[in-house]
Amino acid sequence: MRRWELDALGRDRLRPRTVEIPEPGPGEVLVKVAAVSLNYRDLRVIESGMGLPLTFPFTPASDLAGVVTAVGSGVTRFEVGTRVISTFSPGRLDGPALGTARVPPYKTLGGAYPGVLAEYVAFPEDWFVKAPATLDAGEASTLPCAGLTAWTALVEYGPVRPGQTVLVQGTGGVALFGLQLARAQGAEVIVTSGSDEKLARAKALGATHVIHRTREDWVEAVYRLTADRGVDHILELAGGANLGRSIEAVALHGTISVIGVFEGFSVTGPSGPLLLKEPTIRGINVGHRRAQEALVRAVDSMGLKPVIDARYPLEALPAALEHLGRGAFGKIVVESP
Repeated sequence: MRRWELDALGRDRLRPRTVEIPEPGPGEVLVKVAAVSLNYRDLRVIESGMGLPLTFPFTPASDLAGVVTAVGSGVTRFEVGTRVISTFSPGRLDGPALGTARVPPYKTLGGAYPGVLAEYVAFPEDWFVKAPATLDAGEASTLPCAGLTAWTALVEYGPVRPGQTVLVQGTGGVALFGLQLARAQGAEVIVTSGSDEKLARAKALGATHVIHRTREDWVEAVYRLTADRGVDHILELAGGANLGRSIEAVALHGTISVIGVFEGFSVTGPSGPLLLKEPTIRGINVGHRRAQEALVRAVDSMGLKPVIDARYPLEALPAALEHLGRGAFGKIVVESP
């Protein structure tokens, strides 16, 4: 089979290899990978390692959709022919992930564990859930990280209620899932972006209002659109100093879900509005398997279709990563026949 591997950090060290198809051990399933959706995190792991304990040769990426082709002894959750998707945080079945205050949890596929950019993977059965019946493999592969992150923020922890206002920053995978899920919950949605073309596409997808963040101060635009009330829930996808702007834009007793790190890993913000508005600021570490199973049921029930900007064949992974680096409207997917 083919598998992409790094022998050291850097996109120039990423190579396709031919290796033996793995055999599933006890409690494991062998999955024929049909599609892998890429996350910005994957690009950062490839380029810098993000301080993770990578073991070389290392295979990146975490989010797959595929079909079980063989099962090891003791497997009870799946049978040959079952369509599955991976879980981002293996072993996190419900509740908090395993970790401590000193060492917070971050054991994920394509990080502490091997990744999925391969034609086959053999992992424990607990690392998968059944795929949605209504999505193709490429669409289903977008759920484990981007889809579940938005679901955790807006439904699992939210919950967003009809009539509330949700603001999403940008038009990447998590942002567009947030737009779709918030609209499905009956909320109004404001989308910010620096691209007229992407804002038009967000409007067509259901955004109530759009803000061109380079043409006007987006916080002032929020005040104008909400008659100074602010927004009830913000998906903070930029991070860094942008958290301070979100604190300014959030409504009294509103919620800010901190998800992205595009502007850095150190967040800052004004203490005055923070104290006076009393918002909830919550970090989102993707989510657990129970929530992912609930997301799958919801996707099938509501007919949600993830937004895919482009699909690439497995051998064109470098071009897919280049597209990801430029910025995508929704998700970039790599597919294997």
